Amino acid sequence: MSLCILDASMALAWVLPIESDASDILEQVAAKGAIVPGLWALEVGHVLLTAERKRRIVTAERTQALELLAALPILIDTETARHAWSATMTLAAKHGLSLYDASYLELAIRCSRPLASRDAKLLRAASACSVPVIV
Repeated sequence: MSLCILDASMALAWVLPIESDASDILEQVAAKGAIVPGLWALEVGHVLLTAERKRRIVTAERTQALELLAALPILIDTETARHAWSATMTLAAKHGLSLYDASYLELAIRCSRPLASRDAKLLRAASACSVPVIV
C-alpha cells in the first residue's frame, strides 16, 4: 500500500534548489510509493518549466528533476476527473481551495491515505476533514 497522497508542493521541494528540504519524505515515498491525482504530472511539469523560464533552474536541472520523479513508485489516479465536479468541487467550495488543490484532498479522503504537502491552506483543509498530514 502506498505511503500517502503526494501533492506537487512536496514533490517540488525535493527537486527545486530554493525549496526546503524534504528528503526524509522522499526516502519514504521511494520505499513505499505514493498516489497522485491525474493532474499531478501537468502541475509538476508546469512549475519546473516556469522555474526554467524564470532562470531559477536550467534545462538540465528540469530534466534531472523529472527523471528523479519518474523513477519513484508513484501511482497516478485514473478517477480524478470523474470526481472533479462532485466531491472535489464540494471540497474546493467548502474550504476555499482551488479545484486543483481540492483534488489532492478528495483523493486522500477517497483512498484513506495521509496527505503529504507543503501548502498551508491545503493542510488546514485536510486537518478540518480529519485527514492525517505529512509535512
